[in-house]
Amino acid sequence: MRLDVGVIGVGSMGKNHTRVYNELRSANLVGVADTDTERAELVASEFEVGAYSVDELLARVDAVSVVVPTEYHYPVVEQCIDAGVHVLVEKPFVASIERGQKLLDHATENDVTIQVGHIERFNPAVTELSRILDGAPLIALESRRLGPLPSDARNLDNVILDLMIHDIDVIQSLVPDPVVDVFAVEAVNGQHATANLVFANGTTASLTASRVTQQKVRELTVTTEDRYIELDYTKQSIAIHRQSRPEYQEVDGNLSYHHAGITERPLVQTGEPLKLELESFIETVVDGDTPRVTGEDGLRAVGLANAISQYSNRSGSVRSTQEPVFQPTEVS
Repeated sequence: MRLDVGVIGVGSMGKNHTRVYNELRSANLVGVADTDTERAELVASEFEVGAYSVDELLARVDAVSVVVPTEYHYPVVEQCIDAGVHVLVEKPFVASIERGQKLLDHATENDVTIQVGHIERFNPAVTELSRILDGAPLIALESRRLGPLPSDARNLDNVILDLMIHDIDVIQSLVPDPVVDVFAVEAVNGQHATANLVFANGTTASLTASRVTQQKVRELTVTTEDRYIELDYTKQSIAIHRQSRPEYQEVDGNLSYHHAGITERPLVQTGEPLKLELESFIETVVDGDTPRVTGEDGLRAVGLANAISQYSNRSGSVRSTQEPVFQPTEVS
């Protein structure tokens, strides 16, 4: 079954959504919409589809990607739900937790699927990492998402909501417990941020995001009792470091101590995360399943990102009450 799909918002990322839908055998790309009608017509012409208003597009499709600036997510997603059209909305899900919860309630009432575009969840290395950990207790995680400001950047959120939120979502998917402590600081007018988190189960996480680093870095490390795991998002690679058991060896009558490290590099079936994400979205809509990244997941990520922003704006204030920093169930 080919699902009729469209894209609302065809800036740089929206054009990528358009390209991938056009490549997928499970999708029938119907058209695009953008407030910049000249841009919409240009992208539509490139992919030989129609350029429509949002209302016109929603009348023609079963599902859409919403790739507009975050401040417009709420009204556009609400419009999609009213039209009965399933939605993949780019991260961050919304700017306001309360409005995000309203969208989730509205979608449930209208039997509309909402998937949030946390693309790193579909990075094959992250998928393999989840399989390797398989629920094992985690001691600590550290993420670094660094690089210079993209030359084609437009309408960017702050560095926490734009970059760090990728790692917030991945880490929260690996550690289901709520965060109870936050220490955060920002520098260079909010273009560089670091956050230290403590989860209710004792796991700690350190996250750094930057738009002023002159080398692009996309890394996550995980410490467990018996492994230290390095993940490279860009290379889609994983290295697992272990220590062998110490032993004494006798060689030519001499006793020597041997304790070597072992590094495993599991095979990761690489692929384009956006393509895997949109394939999963289409399958979810067709089969009526729960998305891999739900609206609730998106709300959790926004809640924690907002908490980090709040405390970083207080010049590194510590929020430590042993109560959850944010839980979606707190919102009515």
